[in-house]
Amino acid sequence: MTTLYRVTDPATGEVEEEFPTATDADILAAIDRSATTFTEWSRTPVGERTAVLTRVAEIYADRAEELAAVIRTEMGKAIPEGKGEVALCSRIYRYFADNAEAFLADEPLRGPEDGTAWIRRKPVGSILGIMPWNFPYYQVARFAAPNLALGNTILLKHAPQCPRSAQIMEDIFVEAGLPEGAYINIYASNEQVADIILPDPRNHGVSLTGSERAGAAVAAEAGKNLKKVVLELGGSDPYILLDTDDVEKSAKTFFATRMGNTGQACNSPKRMIVMDDVYDEFLSSITEAARAITPADPRAEDSRLSPLSSTAAAERFIEQVNDTVSQGATLLAGGKRYDGDGAFVEPVVLADVEKGMRGYYEELFGPAVIVYRASSEEEAVELANDTPFGLGAAVFSTDAQRAERVADLIEAGMVFINTPEGSREYLPFGGVKRSGVGRELGPLAMDEFVNKQMVFKKDI
Repeated sequence: MTTLYRVTDPATGEVEEEFPTATDADILAAIDRSATTFTEWSRTPVGERTAVLTRVAEIYADRAEELAAVIRTEMGKAIPEGKGEVALCSRIYRYFADNAEAFLADEPLRGPEDGTAWIRRKPVGSILGIMPWNFPYYQVARFAAPNLALGNTILLKHAPQCPRSAQIMEDIFVEAGLPEGAYINIYASNEQVADIILPDPRNHGVSLTGSERAGAAVAAEAGKNLKKVVLELGGSDPYILLDTDDVEKSAKTFFATRMGNTGQACNSPKRMIVMDDVYDEFLSSITEAARAITPADPRAEDSRLSPLSSTAAAERFIEQVNDTVSQGATLLAGGKRYDGDGAFVEPVVLADVEKGMRGYYEELFGPAVIVYRASSEEEAVELANDTPFGLGAAVFSTDAQRAERVADLIEAGMVFINTPEGSREYLPFGGVKRSGVGRELGPLAMDEFVNKQMVFKKDI
């Protein structure tokens, strides 16, 4: 069988390790173990389940340096950002450990005069998670933590370039006391997902974080088999600057936010919409910031520009930029790969991007800034909503009421006011339109793969 899972250092292009793809027999055995363990795990008291998650949180905190080094090699994440991701995972596991019992409490129903009724939240079974490479630990944590707290079991198919971190996560769960079989890492192919796992009645749903194309394909297969999906897909998030007391500071804040994870985040603010009166100064400041950054070893504590996840990703990114420029956009910074075998690319600033251009509708998954000029709030909102995506958005103004008024008109699953976008364990995460369906994190995360069972007890 072709080897799909391998560690290729994007800073050098060198293949460091390969992992065998699972056989069909391996997949069937994993499904059986997951389904069998569900009976035990779902009946384990909530307090015992959450104790495991608390221990997981502790292990992540204790092993932050080691875990960050693993994903540095797998997908190029700078060590400081890797440690930040691990710390966020620790908070996520602790959050659901601390709150699961309250989230799962019976919900009384008003109305019955001849008895009592309530909603009881119960687990449904074994759930498949399909996770991407850009946040190897975090994407898994926000899926696994609420579902394990709920009592579901998990099969986890990670991205083929993250096999080390994928196995380490299973090892951590076992070390923390999770029953073997409650969380299983599988080096599965896409064909095995479609042909074996989703049709199997022992699978009860799938959560995917990834591209729009991957989400549509998985949703189609899940729909054929009447399986529920949660999809967190692409984004082209707007970042609206209505006014500011300090244009240069606003530009630096946006640029720093956009460059997080080298721009490889679905909810990264990819479209900067700036009011006309500060547009020119803002564009000048953002261009200066982009030109000032140079590649750095992602192992360095002060690393600011890491490689993209792979040479293929770098090539696609540059192709998108070049096509947009050839269609009439103005390139103010970047536009090339750096010399060498690594996947380093120059930070890009684009202006004059209009409808019909590739960069107007496609998600640029890398260090690219597109700056738009708006002459009114109405035009800013129109630009913000003129996208097939609807994941997140941010609105900035010195007038809080103005910012809230504009934010209320944005078509997105998440809106941030006077703060850059980001992920916190207690804030529900998810989008609308082509950005997906369902929510992760926060109290809504445990309302997805759950049987909201109605119980009515008639008075005797």
